[in-house]
Amino acid sequence: MKAIQSLGLLMALILALGVASAAQAKPGFIVDSVWLEENIDRDDVVVMEVRYHPHRYFTVGHIPGAVQVQRFKDLGDNDATPLMRFPSRETFQARLREWGVNDDSTVVVYDDSLTALASRLYYLLELYGFDMSQVKVMEGGTTEWELFNDLSKEAESHEPGNVTLSEADDAMYVEWADVYDDVVSRRDEDVVLLDARPVDMYTGEVIQHSIRGGHIPGAINIVSLDGADGGSQKWKSTEALEAMYESISEDKTVYVYCHDGFRMSLAYMQLKALGYEDVRLYNGGWSHWGNALTLPVVEGDEPYDEDYAL
Repeated sequence: MKAIQSLGLLMALILALGVASAAQAKPGFIVDSVWLEENIDRDDVVVMEVRYHPHRYFTVGHIPGAVQVQRFKDLGDNDATPLMRFPSRETFQARLREWGVNDDSTVVVYDDSLTALASRLYYLLELYGFDMSQVKVMEGGTTEWELFNDLSKEAESHEPGNVTLSEADDAMYVEWADVYDDVVSRRDEDVVLLDARPVDMYTGEVIQHSIRGGHIPGAINIVSLDGADGGSQKWKSTEALEAMYESISEDKTVYVYCHDGFRMSLAYMQLKALGYEDVRLYNGGWSHWGNALTLPVVEGDEPYDEDYAL
């Protein structure tokens, strides 16, 4: 009997350790629907939905209480070319206040796109100095929420907030001239240029959101969406993300780009969660570079072609 009891205790301990290990397998800002169920009624919680197709906020439904964030209109510069350059501090601050965000709010964001859309909102909050210990990204989106809860099709609103943002942190982004100088021209060994788009867009087989296909000379390709599971809409384990980015040393400065600012923001979240300290996004990304006809482009699966090989 004692042997059986000891075996039972051992199995319970192993199970507990497994649960603890699973809980530690993802970064602390990632939460699930259970966490949101337990916290959604708190006065300080503001929930935001960023859908790929914004009309589904109304036609399919959203988590009750979640305000709608329209991924292009609300998360880019409406007057810029390309459209998805970062919005100004004043514009983004006004948006947040409309959504009911205060300086002490706990902001929970979710989407239906493997957290790539939510990551853009996450990045902008950090760019403009919001306290990131108060920001959560709910993985699983409405797919997981619907397992035990209903969706709402009614427009949601909050009392206007009073959040005050800081000026943009210029250590978090680069412009095209920085990429051209540091990577294409000087080939700074301390800088890694990362293209977070799908492989066929990196090689130039597929042309999207620009008039040219291919990639910036010197860019390596790691697809940020590969860090999440398409079925569950959840992040893969920390170990899986480490394997994805193993070719990039943590002591490097990483410049990241994609087409319109979402995949690169996801790469930013992933890299920061893994401990990379200096990660910067290209403001404008391929939507800028691929449409600037005088800037060089490489096609194929190698960072450089014959023209740009050493």
